[in-house]
Amino acid sequence: RRLSRRLPLHDAACQLAQEVAERIQERNRCQRNGESPAKLNVVLRSSLQNLREKIDQLKDLLLRAVSTHQITQLEGDRRQNLVDDLLTRHKQLQASYKNEGPEPDVIRSSLMTGGARRGVTNPWLLEESEETRGLGFDDLRQQQRRIIEEQDAGLDALSSIISRQKQMGQEIGNELDEQNEIIDDLTNLVENTDEKLRNQTRHVKMVDKKSTSCG
Repeated sequence: RRLSRRLPLHDAACQLAQEVAERIQERNRCQRNGESPAKLNVVLRSSLQNLREKIDQLKDLLLRAVSTHQITQLEGDRRQNLVDDLLTRHKQLQASYKNEGPEPDVIRSSLMTGGARRGVTNPWLLEESEETRGLGFDDLRQQQRRIIEEQDAGLDALSSIISRQKQMGQEIGNELDEQNEIIDDLTNLVENTDEKLRNQTRHVKMVDKKSTSCG
């Protein structure tokens, strides 16, 4: 039995929890400094959802092994304890993200060496998802950083697009103001011209009337 084998999916979840804690602290520093934390909040929501999905995968693997007996009861107990610790960590991070709990401690997780608990009947199936299968801890960490960098790049691109749209809106507004001024000038010019035509018409009529009387 391969009981000593590392569990990449669990390692990835622990690393993600560590990064979420670091980003929450960074978000809180931004808030204290009066900076906008919107970008970090978007990344935190995504990371917390990702962490929950990884924990759910671990729970599913654990439940799937109950009828196959692929690991010993002792190993099953140990891994159930790891899942419970991760669930507790996720709840703490979720509360910290919502500012409903204390700021999380940024510490390396020791869940992989957690002790066994008696009486737990769900063993843990030793397998990983296709994404993490065959990857070591450093590879998983690099993969997670690459995902975060891609998310940051996407947010930067979105911010740039919004800025350009805002600039275009301002330019359109300025152009509309200029067009309105031109229309106002044309309206005044037409009114002045119309008044002059009426005056000339009255003058011509008076001249014509005087000419007829003299005749």
